[in-house]
Amino acid sequence: MSIKVLNPNAEVLNKSHALHMNINAAKGLQDVLKTNLGPKGTIKMLVGGAGDIKLTKDGNILLKEMQIQSPTAIMIARTAVAQDDTSGDGTTSTVIFIGELMKQSERYIDEGMHPRVLVDGFEIAKRATLVFLEKFKTLVVMGDEPDKEILKMVARTTLRTKLYETLADQLTEIVVNGVLCIRKPEEPIDLFMVEIMHMRHKFDVDTRLIEGLVLDHGSRHPDMKRRAENCHILTCNVSLEYEKSEINAGFFYSSAEQRESMVAAERRSVDERIQKIIDLKDKVCAGNEDNFVIINQKGIDPPSLDILARAGIIALRRAKRRNMERLVLACGGEAVNSVDDLTPECLGWAGLVYEHVLGEEKYTFVENVKNPHSCTILIKGPNDHTIAQIKDAIRDGLRAVKNTIEDESVVLGAGAFEVAARQYLVNEVKKTVKGRAQLGVEAFADALLAIPKILAENSGLDTQDAIIELTGEHDKGNVVGLNINTGEPIDPRMEGIFDNYSVKRQIINSGPVIASQLLLVDEVIRAGRNMRKPT
Repeated sequence: MSIKVLNPNAEVLNKSHALHMNINAAKGLQDVLKTNLGPKGTIKMLVGGAGDIKLTKDGNILLKEMQIQSPTAIMIARTAVAQDDTSGDGTTSTVIFIGELMKQSERYIDEGMHPRVLVDGFEIAKRATLVFLEKFKTLVVMGDEPDKEILKMVARTTLRTKLYETLADQLTEIVVNGVLCIRKPEEPIDLFMVEIMHMRHKFDVDTRLIEGLVLDHGSRHPDMKRRAENCHILTCNVSLEYEKSEINAGFFYSSAEQRESMVAAERRSVDERIQKIIDLKDKVCAGNEDNFVIINQKGIDPPSLDILARAGIIALRRAKRRNMERLVLACGGEAVNSVDDLTPECLGWAGLVYEHVLGEEKYTFVENVKNPHSCTILIKGPNDHTIAQIKDAIRDGLRAVKNTIEDESVVLGAGAFEVAARQYLVNEVKKTVKGRAQLGVEAFADALLAIPKILAENSGLDTQDAIIELTGEHDKGNVVGLNINTGEPIDPRMEGIFDNYSVKRQIINSGPVIASQLLLVDEVIRAGRNMRKPT
């Protein structure tokens, strides 16, 4: 063989061996992930090398955390993870769809069909399905006031596939309100403005949305108030601590008075800055019961904290840079980088600022803000893996709501789209295709049915009965999905089961591309140079 002449140490898999290796890898990855699909899917427990546990149903987390050896499976996993990065969901569906395309192709290839013909059929079917998706999607008009009910339905559909039903329904409201809080008309939604904080405390159902901010540190002086109402908030990035000079200089003094005056001069610049802040506090808080809070990105040294505490000011230092952006959006005002031109207009407002101590950790809550454009989802749970599971689900829920607002459309869920697209391909598209590429279209159409089949299987239902009933209803012209509790066909619109349009489009786009590339591999050669050795 020619490659052996070039490199006698090469390992080669040729023709059918290479193809079957790829097909088996895709089927193997599909078998691992398929039991997770849908609200009735099971949970995987990942155990790390140090014995740490992660419980998850999220395909994205599984694919990232699992150690996968097969190069083909790694390629499929990367595609699915990229799917999650772009649209926030659909990882498990992508793996199942690619696996099913490979499984359907195997039938035809074993009968002697060339993979190139199948790939041509896939391409025709993919284009036709994307056109059908445009007709099938349900338009949602967002405008200035989005339809909250539709957003809740989409978020609920996503969250129920990741968490148990009671918790998913509670988080639905939190996620939708969180996205609507940060949404600004005519601007892209920045989900980083939703801070996700967690406290190992109480139960998972105590998770809540705070229209304000939670900071993961507290004030650094024992005399500062732990709770304050009607607070003016100064967000600043100013150093309020003594800084050493950048040049090495020596000072000589001959008496204690000279030393004292030198120490006073060193402190003077910091004390002047502190005094300007105290003057502003006196100006805005004179004659009322209002309080004054400083949240500083840089440090505040102990003498400065002492002066501020005596003036009745609450001071927090070393806040995260992200939180400075969030604070301005939540409380109003503006972040200042100098104390020279302080005016009352620079200040934000919060109705309540209080500190919560949990073990050795302090949390500062900034609540009751006016017109917030930033918020915090505070996750509570009794242990780390519960918190991690909720955190992953909330991220997916936020992305689902954001996608719906940006797409301005949704797709009927519960397997309704897959069955409708399959009927469209078989009954209409296949007739327009000439030659053997028809079989590629048929394989693609049958692969689409994998999603409703596995939904039925994971719910303990008979897959054949469920699929026959669904396709029968679609042939009569009714768009129905699968009721995972009874196995009967249902109208997803009435049940409020909606998927993201962008997620579906991405799955249909990426699945056939990867499957086609894997089907066209006719030799696997392990004879590449080791990249680490210098050539």
